[in-house]
Amino acid sequence: MPDLSFQITGVEPAVRGMVPLMHFTVDVANTPPEQAVQSVMLQAQIQVHSNRRSYNGDEQERLADLFGEPERWGQTLRTRLWTHANVIVPGFTGSTTVALPVPCTFDLNVAATKYFYALEEGDIPLLFLFSGTVFYATPDGRIQVQQISWNAEAEYRMPVHVWKGMMEHHYPDSAWLYLQRDVFERLYAYKRRHGLTSWEDALMRLLPEAEVADPACGEVAP
Repeated sequence: MPDLSFQITGVEPAVRGMVPLMHFTVDVANTPPEQAVQSVMLQAQIQVHSNRRSYNGDEQERLADLFGEPERWGQTLRTRLWTHANVIVPGFTGSTTVALPVPCTFDLNVAATKYFYALEEGDIPLLFLFSGTVFYATPDGRIQVQQISWNAEAEYRMPVHVWKGMMEHHYPDSAWLYLQRDVFERLYAYKRRHGLTSWEDALMRLLPEAEVADPACGEVAP
């Protein structure tokens, strides 16, 4: 009866991906090693252990939207779900390596994206919780099915620069902003009414007014 263990050994962006996509390298080992595994339908729940790293002042300011003021982080800085991923592991004996594809988004309304974007350097502590189905053959050739053990997991510290580099590749010098339809229509009407040629022009005209009205924004540059 197979007993699988997992280890994350690396990560890199998909070279020719049309959308942001990361490939995590997963080493899979079976016990007993001589037993052949026909295939594995592997699922992973990926969590962010935000309380397992430190944050500088700028990062703390940007993360206030997620965790509140740093004085409260003892209660608010906790594990959060990032995403789910899956892959089919081909047949192997002993051990094998597979790339686990993880689609990413630059939507800053998504909590995980907001968290990654706020970081400047260092690593992101991740926890992979594995589940799925193992197909294997008995000595007499009968195919058997078994679920992956509930405690199969692996930790990995993903370098911040890997995520940021991937997003810069797909969205150079830009970011995505999601607006509700009614807010978008008001902004669009403002842009047309003032004869502005880009969304940046519309926002740059509006921002000084907002900054003057909100002292927390600081002094507006002339």
